[in-house]
Amino acid sequence: MISVNDFKTGLTIEVDNGIWQVMEFQHVKPGKGAAFVRSKLRNLRTGAIQEKTFRAGEKVAKAHIENRRMQYLYASGDTHTFMDNESYEQLELQASQIEYELKFLKENMEVQIITYESETLGVEVPNTVTLEVVETEPGIKGDTASGGTKPATVETGLTVQVPFFVNQGDKLIIDTRNASYVSRG
Repeated sequence: MISVNDFKTGLTIEVDNGIWQVMEFQHVKPGKGAAFVRSKLRNLRTGAIQEKTFRAGEKVAKAHIENRRMQYLYASGDTHTFMDNESYEQLELQASQIEYELKFLKENMEVQIITYESETLGVEVPNTVTLEVVETEPGIKGDTASGGTKPATVETGLTVQVPFFVNQGDKLIIDTRNASYVSRG
């Protein structure tokens, strides 16, 4: 058990039969009444975000999450296969479990598989990935002065807004937290 006074960003807890990760928290001490902790939690099973208020000093169960480094091997229909780099054990996940992460996954990419007890909760991709542009309109000379953007589709099927100077075949660094263009790779 852990006190809500000890919350830290990234901490995983068990509340209401769910596994939650603390995204934000704030200790509030009003002039009148009891102190409390306002928090923003993300459900690791569903991805839902919920705001929850706890009384100061309230105890919650700490969830022991395990991260295993694995390599993404291949997709077969809606099933995606990962392999543990040390034991060569393979794990299959359905596309519905990793819908957001699929936008960034390439074959042979290293990822973290998040597990709780024997349940696989999801995949954590690196903060940035390098992907190749497979389709975009060609840039027109002199277009860069306006600082505008155009859509570009990368090899995983993700479409991002990029500056006019980006061309087909360019490698781009993409931020996986918000699916945005960072720079050319």
